Amino acid sequence: MSPAGSGALVLVATPIGNLGDLSARATQELSTAGIIACEDTRRTGRLLSLAGIGRRPLLRLDDHTETARAAEVVARIERGERVVLVSDAGMPAISDPGERLVHAVAAAGLAIEVVPGPSAVVTALAGSGLPTRRFCFEGFLPRRPGERAARLAALADEPRTMVFYESPHRLAATLTDLAAAFGADRPVVVARELTKLHEQWWRGPAAAAAAWATEESPRGELVIVAEGAPPAPQLTAADLEVAVAAGLARGGSVKEVAAEVAAANGVSRREVYALAVRLAGAARRPAGAPVEVSGEDGHR
Repeated sequence: MSPAGSGALVLVATPIGNLGDLSARATQELSTAGIIACEDTRRTGRLLSLAGIGRRPLLRLDDHTETARAAEVVARIERGERVVLVSDAGMPAISDPGERLVHAVAAAGLAIEVVPGPSAVVTALAGSGLPTRRFCFEGFLPRRPGERAARLAALADEPRTMVFYESPHRLAATLTDLAAAFGADRPVVVARELTKLHEQWWRGPAAAAAAWATEESPRGELVIVAEGAPPAPQLTAADLEVAVAAGLARGGSVKEVAAEVAAANGVSRREVYALAVRLAGAARRPAGAPVEVSGEDGHR
């Protein structure tokens, strides 16, 4: 934490629904900030009022103004001011304005602090019941149907649990595309209105999730959690030999076939190369010819 009176950019996580999730440290930073950079001044003003915090100077900083405001914020921090950054809900700079500002402040060599707190990403992941040891956050998928389908197709083999944000009017289409890309039976969780009065969790296979979203048209803030792709089945030694033999039969060199088969099946290139050498040698040896074996000293 920066010494008292020194300038810094302070990222403060704000509630994603339940006001009780505003921490004591977040309240202190909001109460004493030189200025609060926020996505929506009216919404942040209501938050301050509900939290019993007196009026504070507010600076609008959203997707449209972030780049233009960055220099002003940097100048304030250089003058020793503590600038608090908040978004409408959750952690700023995570699928919300702030990323470019944080980059500018870091590039200027100025102090950055983070007051941790509510986040829809980890809240949905933790409550999903899906594997949490390794995960990736994809944020909002592309709005255009073709681009969205292409992005999901690229993620079809991702082994980690995936977390997405989505808007109500695109939820059904996104889940339909997800089922097509990931498979109808891929486990999916949809978390709606997290920490709010009408919080809801839907769990089931992807195709059923798409049907539910189409029929129910759920509203509010939505997070999709999808289980990662299952591990690819392990090739047997016989399967590997068939794949190498087929590559050699097509005229590929030992090196080319080894690289191709190893990459396609996720196995050791050295192991496949040794197999390819053996099979290529066997193919060149006349039928019935004796196999010569040399010892390590070169004597037969």
